[in-house]
Amino acid sequence: MDNLTHSLFAATLARTPLGRAGRGTASALILASNAPDIDIIAASGGALRYLEWHRGPTHGPLGIVGLGLVTAGLVWAGRRVLDRRRAAEHASYLSLAAAAVTGVLLHVLMDVPTSYGTRLLSPFDWHWYAIDVMPIVDVYLLVVLSLGLGLGLGSEAARRRSATIVLGMMVANYGLRGAAHERALRLAPGVFGALPERCDPVPPSGPIVDRWPRRPSPQPAAGEVNRCLVEIAALPTFRTPFAWRLIAQLSDGYEIRNVNVADGFGAAAGTVAGVQEGAERVPNEWTPSVFAAARTDVGQRFLGFSRFPAARAFVDPDGATTVRWSETRFIGAPALPGQRDRRLRLFTATVRVGADGRILGRRLGP
Repeated sequence: MDNLTHSLFAATLARTPLGRAGRGTASALILASNAPDIDIIAASGGALRYLEWHRGPTHGPLGIVGLGLVTAGLVWAGRRVLDRRRAAEHASYLSLAAAAVTGVLLHVLMDVPTSYGTRLLSPFDWHWYAIDVMPIVDVYLLVVLSLGLGLGLGSEAARRRSATIVLGMMVANYGLRGAAHERALRLAPGVFGALPERCDPVPPSGPIVDRWPRRPSPQPAAGEVNRCLVEIAALPTFRTPFAWRLIAQLSDGYEIRNVNVADGFGAAAGTVAGVQEGAERVPNEWTPSVFAAARTDVGQRFLGFSRFPAARAFVDPDGATTVRWSETRFIGAPALPGQRDRRLRLFTATVRVGADGRILGRRLGP
């Protein structure tokens, strides 16, 4: 989730019993709810360093506890320096620590349901985890949180009442998106039409939380047509909870379709009336040059981040090969203002491999 959503949610929590421990609790909640994104400082070392640490240990168990305790200490000390006259009303350090750790934990838990995901167990496990029911920015959630804070400016009872209503609407929003996500997955076979058999003869049971990176899918040999299906994912969009991007990962590429599940809620599960324009095929070809490029620092960092990496290799007349990966989740997906440049910088990677196998150049970005 974006930092504005985290801040508004923390301010809403400060109106619940969690915020009644004393002065400073609201500040601790708001600061702690943004603390995990302190990993932005890694960007000072360049895009590659940022990608290495992005949503890493600050979003894991050590970060949840450590950032919570540090935030509580800063608020506790700051209150005693800046607000000495009302020292008797200050929350204790333990109360601030409980609130701050809760704020950091809820930040991480709000990141997991997004299709962007987070490294929930780092540094013990560097895999990414995601549930795919929320976009990285949910405008509806922002509106609900903003209105709730604006309408609860009266009495203490009004603030508590507005917080209860907002939290209830948040639960409803998550529930609606969860139901729409399941509906999109049920519609997927009809949307894609004829798909090859699964690579794994025993299909997965459909875990709630997806996990990556994975090993590259098995590639059909040259001249063969025995493609297979790795998985199908349904990703949310920014505009409406009912519009979804379906990605079918095949052994040699990706098929992408857009579907609006609201158009088929009254029909059978296989109905495809909600299929929209935007069908696309993205090749994914793992040649020896691609595997060589994958062993570089750029390849390792990018493939450690990318959930659906699409590899292409282009051979120059001199025999050198340009290997380019793109993150399929963001190919052709609508971008919020200011996101396009960030996508080009972080969600593509390029490596040049010489005819003799030497690495001639590498970088993030197109």
